[in-house]
Amino acid sequence: MLNADIINKERAINELTLVIRKIFSEPEICAIALKIAAKHVNETNAHVLIAEELSSTTNVKIPVEHSEADTLFLDLLIDMAKDANALY
Repeated sequence: MLNADIINKERAINELTLVIRKIFSEPEICAIALKIAAKHVNETNAHVLIAEELSSTTNVKIPVEHSEADTLFLDLLIDMAKDANALY
């Protein structure tokens, strides 16, 4: 693995760690994030819509240009929303 790849992976892990800390410090963020994801899960631009609404309503701020960590987090939210929908 190239040195730049390792640095990028470390950066993504550090960003995800910060998001997880925010969620643990404010547990209501999890419920809000899942509700937002469920609302937008079937949209073609779901990542953008979820990121914008999550950024405007919680302490989790996702920039317009999504980093690898942002994309992983948004993918996780979308997967969880789809799983929840599959249960009903």
